[in-house]
Amino acid sequence: MTPTTISASVQSAVAELAAELHTKCACEKMGVTREFLAEILASVVSKYLPSSADHREARTFLLTLRVEELALARACAAGNDSAWEIFLTRYREKLYQSALRIAREDSAARELADSLYAELYGTTLREGVRVSKLSSFTGRGSLEGWLRTVLAQEFVNRYRRAKRLVSLDEENEEGAQFAAPEPATLPAADSRLELATDAALAELASEERFVLAAYYLDGRTLAEIARMLGVHESTISRKVDKLAKSLRKKILVGMMQRGMARRQAEEAMEIDVRDIRINIHRSLAQEGSAAAFSGKEGLGLGEDLARRAKS
Repeated sequence: MTPTTISASVQSAVAELAAELHTKCACEKMGVTREFLAEILASVVSKYLPSSADHREARTFLLTLRVEELALARACAAGNDSAWEIFLTRYREKLYQSALRIAREDSAARELADSLYAELYGTTLREGVRVSKLSSFTGRGSLEGWLRTVLAQEFVNRYRRAKRLVSLDEENEEGAQFAAPEPATLPAADSRLELATDAALAELASEERFVLAAYYLDGRTLAEIARMLGVHESTISRKVDKLAKSLRKKILVGMMQRGMARRQAEEAMEIDVRDIRINIHRSLAQEGSAAAFSGKEGLGLGEDLARRAKS
C-alpha cells in the first residue's frame, strides 16, 4: 500500500498519542524519544489510513496498535542496544520454541532461529542505512505472531532454495533434457484482471500472504502451515477459505471499478485466471528475486477463486 501524506489534524492526533503513550509504554528504556515515537506512529498512519482521515479516525486507528511492541521493534531496527537486550530477554526463547515447532529437530531449529537474528538486528547497510526486518513491523498484530510468520517464511524460503539446488545429473536422470519446450507466447490476460488481482493481493497482511503462498504456491498442507504458525489446522482451513472468498470479491470489484461489467468480470475470472498465466507469484512470494511464477503451480489460487465464482 502506498504511503499517504497525513493532514494537520492527523498529525495532531499522532502528537497527542505519542505524548500519552511515551511514558506508559516505557519508551525511554528502549531509547525511543517522544519525537521518534511520533515519527514511528506517523509512518504507520501514512501507510494504512487514507489522506482523507481526520483526527478521530487517526486516534481510533492508533489505539488499536501494539505501540510498546512497535516502539521496541523500531528501536531494535535503529540499532539501540538497550532495546535489543529487552528484545532478546522477551523473545529469544519464544523464537527458539517457534523454530522447533517448524523444523521439528533441535539443531535445525537453532540454526533457523539464529539465522534470523542478523536480519532482525540489521547487520547490513543499504545506502548507508541499517537494513532490519524489524523495521517492517507495524504493530497491527502482536510482535510474537509476526516473528512466527517471519520464521515460517524463512523456513519456506530455505525449502525453495534447496529444491532449486538439484544437480544437472539428477535432472538428466529424470529426463529433463527431453522436456517439451513451452510455447514461446501465451495469450495475455486482460490488464484489468492483473491490476485488480495485484491490488487485492497487495492489501493482504504479511501472515495472510504467507498462508496463501505456502498453500497455493508451495503446495504445503494445512497441517504443515498450522504447525509453522503454531495454530490448529482448522484455523488455517478457515483462514484459507475466508481469504479466497474475500479475494474473489475484491478482484471482481477491482475489475468493475476499472470499467468491466459484472458479467464480463466474472467471465474473466472464470477463464483467464484458470487458463492464462497471471503473475500471482510476484505478489505472494516472499523472495523478492524469485522468478516470475507460472504454470500449474500458479493456478491453484486462480482455480479456487474461479470455482467459488460458481458458488
